[in-house]
Amino acid sequence: MCGAPTSAPPYSRPRLADLPPRSAVQHGLRGRCPRCGEGALFAGPVAYAPACTACGLDYSSFNVGDGAAAFLILIVGAVITGLALWLELSREPPWWVHALLWLPLTLGLSLGLMRLAKGVLLGIEYQQDAREGRQ
Repeated sequence: MCGAPTSAPPYSRPRLADLPPRSAVQHGLRGRCPRCGEGALFAGPVAYAPACTACGLDYSSFNVGDGAAAFLILIVGAVITGLALWLELSREPPWWVHALLWLPLTLGLSLGLMRLAKGVLLGIEYQQDAREGRQ
């Protein structure tokens, strides 16, 4: 077997032209690789995996940074503030009711939506071909 490779690579990289057109944002919402839609995007609750296990896309070349947290602060803050004002003006509950309602809800929404926001932002960066350190 002259010329045959002695060992197969851990994964085979598909050519971009061979991949079906899919929305990278949809893959980000599902926590999947924005290029192939197969490999996992996250290694932990909100920590990115080093690379896609299916196609080998290097996630460290993307720079989502604090973008997801900034968006969530604005969105969750507006929703919670609106609901708290509505409750206060309509029912006038004691202060401890606000503390029991809004603190856990704010934490839950922020942590629950962080993974979705990070996946969407990485998907948008992939669609726009934005990478760290490129000019």
